[in-house]
Amino acid sequence: MKTEEYLKGRGAQYNPANPYLKQEYVATHIEGLDEPMLSNSKTEFFAEHPKKIVNKVESPDLGLTYSMNPYQGCEHGCIYCYARNTHQYWGYGAGLDFERKIIIKENAPEVLAKQLENQKWQVMPIMLAGNTDCYQPIEAKKQLTRRMLEVLLQYRHPVSIITKNALILRDLDLLQKLNQLDLVHVSISITTLDEKLRQKLEPRTVSASKRLQVVRQLSDAGLPVNVMVAPIIPGLTDSEIPAIIKQSAEAGASSAAYTIVRLNGSIGPIFEDWIRQAFPDRADKVLSQIGDCHGGQLNDSRFGVRMRGEGRFAETISKLFSMSLRKYMPGRSMKPYNYNHFCTRAGKQTSLF
Repeated sequence: MKTEEYLKGRGAQYNPANPYLKQEYVATHIEGLDEPMLSNSKTEFFAEHPKKIVNKVESPDLGLTYSMNPYQGCEHGCIYCYARNTHQYWGYGAGLDFERKIIIKENAPEVLAKQLENQKWQVMPIMLAGNTDCYQPIEAKKQLTRRMLEVLLQYRHPVSIITKNALILRDLDLLQKLNQLDLVHVSISITTLDEKLRQKLEPRTVSASKRLQVVRQLSDAGLPVNVMVAPIIPGLTDSEIPAIIKQSAEAGASSAAYTIVRLNGSIGPIFEDWIRQAFPDRADKVLSQIGDCHGGQLNDSRFGVRMRGEGRFAETISKLFSMSLRKYMPGRSMKPYNYNHFCTRAGKQTSLF
């Protein structure tokens, strides 16, 4: 049931029904009138102990073949997040539940070490996290991401990190040690430089100016840093592409990449509800342009097309992005990984050659 007033500090404004659940709680009067369900708006945390933490990514659109996520659900509350749909597999909603019911995989570091010890393991970069942000607020207390980095350093295993939280600077000591062996790439997501827009679009994240400071500090420390201008939302953030790349280049970024927003599954109605409340004057334009990028639909599951879109708006975005890269980041690139340092706990070093 949608809220009557805009919920500040949250991205989603309601919790849609979970298509995987046969039953759900509703509030009704004897007269048959539905009323909004009163619920706890505080963030709740639930402990899990999975048997597996590293998962193979079955997507030809992504270069990395493995990912791991110490947390499920994300308090950042980014309205567009594609991971919202995965929260439904746990029995929760893709809307408000995704932001306030956070699953903590307590044994993630130990399970990671066990998987790396497997004799059949083949060394490939693992994305940390790829689904939900590994540096979301609870990480400051739980330190699962830091402990996983310690495991990766112990095994000399390559890792790719993506985040939009400045908490990553806490682990600069580990990142520098990994970087000395060419074992780490870092991506910082910057969606908008407009602070008022950021507060509604990504309500519990740090500001763009703080993220640019993170890019600078990591780059000054010698780490290869990629800036993800993602997702680009046509009609809402696409005009900011040159400015984001310019400021990222000035902060020392090694490269930049982008994706165009796609609103699969429950994310479509969540996003539409949000934009009609947050930006009613622009809602129709934004939704129309997103659809234009995806064959007339808000969702897009077509490999090879879904990340960049197609059509005139997608083509305009592609040209603007390429032009901005040529202007502000000529000749820059991420340095390659070194796969030859990997060793088991027993100390036996392996090689691809």
